[in-house]
Amino acid sequence: MTVPAAPAPLPEKDRDWPVIGLIGTAHFLSHFYMLCLAPLFPVWKEEFGVSYTTLGFSIALMSTVTAVLQTPVGFLVDRQGARRYLVGGTLVMALSISAMAFAPNFGTILALALLSGVGNSVIHPADYAILAGSINKSRMGRAFSMHTMTGNLGFAAAPPIIAALALGLGWREALLLVGLLGVPVVAAILWQSRILTDQPKPRAAAGEATGANLLFSKPMLLFFAFFWLSSMASSGFQAFAIPVMGVLWGLPVAMGSTLLTGYFVGNILGVLAGGWFADHSKRHGAFVVGLTLVAVALILALGAVPLPPAGAIVVALLAGLALGASRTPRDVMVKDAAPPGQIGKVFGFISSGLPLGGAMTPAVGLLLDHGLPHLVMPLVAGLLALSLLCMGTAKGSARQAAAAIPAE
Repeated sequence: MTVPAAPAPLPEKDRDWPVIGLIGTAHFLSHFYMLCLAPLFPVWKEEFGVSYTTLGFSIALMSTVTAVLQTPVGFLVDRQGARRYLVGGTLVMALSISAMAFAPNFGTILALALLSGVGNSVIHPADYAILAGSINKSRMGRAFSMHTMTGNLGFAAAPPIIAALALGLGWREALLLVGLLGVPVVAAILWQSRILTDQPKPRAAAGEATGANLLFSKPMLLFFAFFWLSSMASSGFQAFAIPVMGVLWGLPVAMGSTLLTGYFVGNILGVLAGGWFADHSKRHGAFVVGLTLVAVALILALGAVPLPPAGAIVVALLAGLALGASRTPRDVMVKDAAPPGQIGKVFGFISSGLPLGGAMTPAVGLLLDHGLPHLVMPLVAGLLALSLLCMGTAKGSARQAAAAIPAE
C-alpha cells in the first residue's frame, strides 16, 4: 500500500488564491465562534438558571481576552513565525467550543469561553503576517478585502446556523458539531503549510523594547484610535439603528431589520470594491476620507430626514457600501506603516481597537434610555468624523516614524 504523495508545489503566481482561501476560512471560523453563543442564551437561562447579564459575560470574556492578548501574541508571531500560532490558535478555539457540549454548569462555559478567546487572539496577527509574506503585492488589497469579508460572513452565518442546529439537534450537539468543523480546517492548513510564507524576518537587534516604542509611537496610537472610534460608530449603528428608526420615524421592526440587512449587504459589497481599489491606486488616504464623509452624510440623513421605508433602506445600503469600501485601503495603510517583520505586533495592537470599540456600544444606548434618540445618528456620524482626524494625522507621520525605529 503506497502513501499518497503531498501535492506538488504550486508556481508562485498560482499560490495567492489558495493562501487567501486557507486564511479566510480560519478567519470565518474566528468570527463565527465569536457569535455562536448568543443564540443559545434563552436555552442556557433555563438550563443553568442564570440571568441574561451573567450569560453576557461569556461573550464579553471571549472578546476581552482576544483584545488583550492580540498584542503579546503579535510579538511572538513576529519573532517565531505565524504558522504554528495560526494552527494552534484555530485548534484551541475550535476544541473549546466543542468542549462546551459537555459543560455541566455555566462556570465551565465561562472557562471555555476564556480559552476560546486565547485561541482567537492569534488570528489577526498571524493572518496579516502570513498574507503580507505570501501574497503578491499586486493582489494585497484584494487579499485583505477577502479576509475582511470572510470575517463578516462568519458573523452573519453564526446566529441562524446555531439556532437551526440547536432546534434540530439540541444545543450540545450543535456546539460539538460546529466546533469540530475547525479540525479539518487545521488539517488543511497543516497540509498546505508550505504555501504559507511568513513575513520577512528583520535583523535581530533592539528586541521587545523597539516593538514597544513602535506601538506607543504617535502614528500607531492614532491608528489604534482610528480603529477604536470607527468600530464604536459601526457597533452603535448596528445595535441601535432598528429602535432609533422606529422611535424617530415609526419604522416597523420588520422594515428596520431590512434596513440593517441592507447596511450589511452594502458593507460586504463595499469591502470587495475597496480591495480592488487598493490594488489599483495609491491614494488610499483620500479614498478613506472621501467615503467616510459620504457615510457620515448618509447616517446624518437617516436621523434627520423622514424618508419613506424604501428610501431609508437604500440610504443605509449606501452608507454600508461607503464604509465597507473604506476598510481595505485602511488596512493597507496600516500594513505600509509597519516596519519590516513587525506586522504581527502592529496589527495585533491596532486591531484590538475593534473589539474594544464594540464593547463601548452600551454608551450609545444611554441616549435612547434618556429619551434622546435624535442624538444617536449624530453621535455615530461624529465618531466617524473624529476617527478621520486620527487617521489623517497618523498617515502623515507613519512612514517617517517607522523608518526612524531600527528593525528588531
